[in-house]
Amino acid sequence: MVYTLSGVRLPGVPSAYNLGSNGWNSRTADRTPRVSLIVKNKSNSRKIFAGKSYESGSQSSMATTSEKVLVPGTENDDPSSPTEELEVHETVSDNPKISGEIENSETKHGLKVDNQENIINLGSSEVITGEDPASAQLPDAHVEAKAEGTSDSTYETTSSESTRIRGKIIPPPGNGQRIYEIDPMLSSHRQHLDYRYDQYRKLRAAIDKNEGGLEAFSRGYEKFGFIRSETGITYREWAPGAKSAVLIGDFNNWNPNADVMTCNEFGVWEIFLPNNADGSPAIPHGSRVKIRMDTPSGIKDSIPAWIKFSVQAPGEIPFNGIYYDPPEEEKHVFEHPRPMKPKSLRIYESHVGMSSKDPVINTYVNFRDEVLPRIKKLGYNAVQIMAIQEHSYYASFGYHVTNFFAPSSRFGTPDELKSLIDRAHELGLLVLMDIVHSHASNNTLDGLNMIDGTDTCYFHSGSRGYHWIWDSRLFNYGQWEVLRFLLSNARWWLDEYKFDGFRFDGVTSMMYTHHGLEVAFTGNYNEYFGFATDVDAVVYLMLVNDMIHGLFPEALTIGEDVSGMPAFCIPLEDGGIGFDYRLHMAIADKWIETLKKRDEDWKMGDIIHTLTNRRWNEKCVSYAESHDQALVGDKTIAFWLMDKDMYDFMALDRPSTPVIDRGIALHKMIRLITMGLGGEGYLNFMGNEFGHPEWIDFPRADQHLPDGTVIPGNGFSYDKCRRRFDLGDADYLRYNGLQEFDRAMQHLEERYGFMTSEHQYISKKDEGDRIIVFERGDLVFVFNFHWSNSYSDYRVGCLKPGKYKVVLDSDHSLFGGFNRISHKAEYFTLEGWHDDRPRSFLVYAPSRTAVVYALVTDEPEPVDVADTEISVADTEISIAEV
Repeated sequence: MVYTLSGVRLPGVPSAYNLGSNGWNSRTADRTPRVSLIVKNKSNSRKIFAGKSYESGSQSSMATTSEKVLVPGTENDDPSSPTEELEVHETVSDNPKISGEIENSETKHGLKVDNQENIINLGSSEVITGEDPASAQLPDAHVEAKAEGTSDSTYETTSSESTRIRGKIIPPPGNGQRIYEIDPMLSSHRQHLDYRYDQYRKLRAAIDKNEGGLEAFSRGYEKFGFIRSETGITYREWAPGAKSAVLIGDFNNWNPNADVMTCNEFGVWEIFLPNNADGSPAIPHGSRVKIRMDTPSGIKDSIPAWIKFSVQAPGEIPFNGIYYDPPEEEKHVFEHPRPMKPKSLRIYESHVGMSSKDPVINTYVNFRDEVLPRIKKLGYNAVQIMAIQEHSYYASFGYHVTNFFAPSSRFGTPDELKSLIDRAHELGLLVLMDIVHSHASNNTLDGLNMIDGTDTCYFHSGSRGYHWIWDSRLFNYGQWEVLRFLLSNARWWLDEYKFDGFRFDGVTSMMYTHHGLEVAFTGNYNEYFGFATDVDAVVYLMLVNDMIHGLFPEALTIGEDVSGMPAFCIPLEDGGIGFDYRLHMAIADKWIETLKKRDEDWKMGDIIHTLTNRRWNEKCVSYAESHDQALVGDKTIAFWLMDKDMYDFMALDRPSTPVIDRGIALHKMIRLITMGLGGEGYLNFMGNEFGHPEWIDFPRADQHLPDGTVIPGNGFSYDKCRRRFDLGDADYLRYNGLQEFDRAMQHLEERYGFMTSEHQYISKKDEGDRIIVFERGDLVFVFNFHWSNSYSDYRVGCLKPGKYKVVLDSDHSLFGGFNRISHKAEYFTLEGWHDDRPRSFLVYAPSRTAVVYALVTDEPEPVDVADTEISVADTEISIAEV
């Protein structure tokens, strides 16, 4: 595990693919991922050798076949040959006008903008110039530069979007005053809020003046890293603390004297590598690359900060940067447009690596072919993918990012990730990325930490730049180049990979200098607007939302904020931070707190308060549990409810137990009431829809702490780092009933759109009867949480007159229930006030059961749940093969 130099890294990890003569092969005995480092050498081109990095003065040698590590998907043309030279594919840009100067010659690295009390350090822009006349020139609105990893053919097939946003002018900021109309209580903190908004406006103005606008500023990947032109490759790196720098890698046999870089006065190092005599690029696709710098901390080899792919070779500890620019025929061409933004957001949270039912690391390809159709069938309309950005330590769940622009190589290649997203779009699924801009890995070998030998390059220095709980580095959001890096990072994933939005991780940690640690937010507005607020970070969040929504109006942003920051989901022009949704994190905590109590001690009022305690006019994504609750050391809801009985009593051919019956009933009720009252969006972590047993435990070794304490590992086991989808699919197990209920729940919301209905009313929360009744849209939800009491002719209030019928019933046998609800019954309203409602009707409310009633206007058509049809028109739930 390498988030510190003294850490321990996992050895070779099992994977759902291995490399053979025909490329990747899923589910094989050899589980070690291997990555492309080379191809055959043509005459007149540089010779490239696979194997270990060569230090200065070492002799170059040819790689034998056994040492050769190929690009996934390539083939060994002559496996019998004892040695092979490596071919350099010729890839020439179609753009003849690319040179090495960066646009916006007015911008100066180091320029200071004095914004009252806040000093913004501006970074490098115009000052990045190439001394070689053939070096790559920054594209203007009519000339596109081909950045490393950018597919020309992709631009052709998605030209309508890419052309439209390129050069687009993002509207200027508004006056930011409407928040005081939305929430008059904010007026008492007008000075802080106006100062914050003024900082944002000044920063926007500085970017417009010095960078040509936010659109151009967010294309930093066309200025930094590896930029391919018709005449060669330009590489730039911002490392102001370095004394000297050289580019090393397979392409020059790791010779530290071959390709020396030059530095301008603003700390930007640069080199131009002209094409070989035959027109092929100086750095072949798949070559390993690093930058070697003489720093205040000594000589240091680092992966370029803007690298687009990085790989840990078998048997090695450090990762290597990979120059990724495959030939056109190997690049994925997007074929399917983005789905329209849904009104009701139903998110399936997932992790590619642990999405296999087998104890392996799964791949983008298998996820595309096996998991995406499952998500679609379940009725979700968005998939949120964790751990996309490269992270050296697998067990960090992807939150200790080392290479921000590189998709994790554990799961496959960048183009395979693109094919996954394209397939999701074909299925009508939005693809959201769990993006980490709140902190970075402490790893000094593979990541940004100490990249130029100082602790101040991308981060705050000293204790302010270190998160003592996460053991990670904290960005300096007041630094110009940090803004360029992070804004460009968000733009890169949206534009190059066609993600449809982000879940921003750890936003609470960003917005406060105390990072939300050892702080209990009570809702007092003084907690949000004071000296503990990191205004630089909040302004960055405003800026990134501005960029995302300005260039990609259909994109969604979700913030993980536990503090309840006011105006978090209010539009920027009104004075808010600009997120579309906030994660309603308190709900999951409330359920865990409740599950630790006896049923007799559950308080209906407490449950309702937590579910509905959110800011008016700010949308929330609710969830009963996410990946956090599934991690080792915690328990999923299913495990809290059923514990060890899940091991022996989940088969339908065996008698159940009271623990299992209770667990299955409450599992369904908890999820439905969370979706019904918790917000305008809903999230489920993969596998929890069917009550996945046990916990998530990533493979890990024993950890030896400095004080001598040993934290036991699990022997690098992957047994609990997978998802047993086969349990939910098995119709002879009780897991299947939970899965079918979740599927019916999603399809019910798809049809009725109750999460976003303007009509919402809670008419009953009876602590004695343990009954909760509420309306959303034309639906009436009735929950009976009582452990033994069932109620006949129970009167429930409603608004609209007419006939109601059952559209969802948690007690149906299809969902593992006892069939106590009649689906042939019709429920007619009676005039007269009841529970503050003008009308009512009588129902049967069995114990531990949730029933949803719909107003029948024109006999509604059945809710299609794929293989299961919940029929309203026929007044019964039937199972039909579609």
